[in-house]
Formats: sequence, structure tokens, C-alpha cells
Amino acid sequence: MRLTTLSDYALRVLIYAAAENDRLITIDETSKVYDISKAHLMKVVNMLTRAGYLKSVRGRSGGFMLAIAPKKINLGNVVRETEPDFALVECFATGNQCVLTKKCELANVLNEALLSFVGTLDKYTLADITLKRKDFGRLGVPVDETRGPDLRWKRGRGGKGKGRN
Repeated sequence: MRLTTLSDYALRVLIYAAAENDRLITIDETSKVYDISKAHLMKVVNMLTRAGYLKSVRGRSGGFMLAIAPKKINLGNVVRETEPDFALVECFATGNQCVLTKKCELANVLNEALLSFVGTLDKYTLADITLKRKDFGRLGVPVDETRGPDLRWKRGRGGKGKGRN
């Protein structure tokens, strides 16, 4: 499963806004911090404002900030708000044409995995992942590092049921 860019950027904007406490921050500033286009950020901030996570102030000295405390912003809810759908495979979406749909068990397994994924996000709030202002230290310097687990299939390590061994 991969989150959309909208979800990724929304979580990053919230993390940055939380680090800045009650200070108004701007699209321009956030764009420089994350090296993300201003156009993308305007869409994200607008969506987060409409959803009630941010409040914005228009005008020359305007900007945005958190509208509610970080401990009240549930990560699962943010992702539900920002993901257009959770159609991991064709049969999860409207217009499904898969000939296996009536007999296939894959949908059950993927539904279980999806519920587990979102359930894990539901256990956390923005307060759990908030950084300090100093953590944004070297602005505009991208880090060439991946942090996700290596989930590639490994020979000899099967899962439940019939696996590749």
C-alpha cells in the first residue's frame, strides 16, 4: 500500500505546523522546508483547512497554523480524509471487471491488511509524531535515506497457508 502524495504532504504540513506551535507559517516557508511545490502545498493546506485541522489567515502577513491541539488530530482520520479511496485492487473499486470476484479470497486478505494498516494509524495522534522546531534544521537539504521496512519476499520464509518455500 502506498499513500497518495496528498496524504504524505498533509501529514508533513501538520508535523511542521505542530512544531511551530501557534506561529503563523506560510506556504512559501513550508515549500522551502520540504522542497515541495507551492501549488501542491496550497491544495494541501486548503484541504486541511476545510477539514478543520488548520486555520488560515489571508493577506500579506497571513499564513496558517493548527486549528486544534496535536493530541486531538488522529492520524487515521487524516489519512481517511486525504485518501481518495482505498481500492488496493480492481474489485475494491466501482466498475470492477475482474472475472474472479465471486470466488476470489484475495479481497478478504487485502481487506484484513488494510484494516490493520488503518487501525495502526488510529492508535496515534499528531502529538505522537511531532518534531521540535530545531529538527527542521538544514532546510532544503534533501536526505537520501529510506526508512521503510524491507518487505521483499525472501526464499524459505513462507507465511500462513500455502506459501512459496
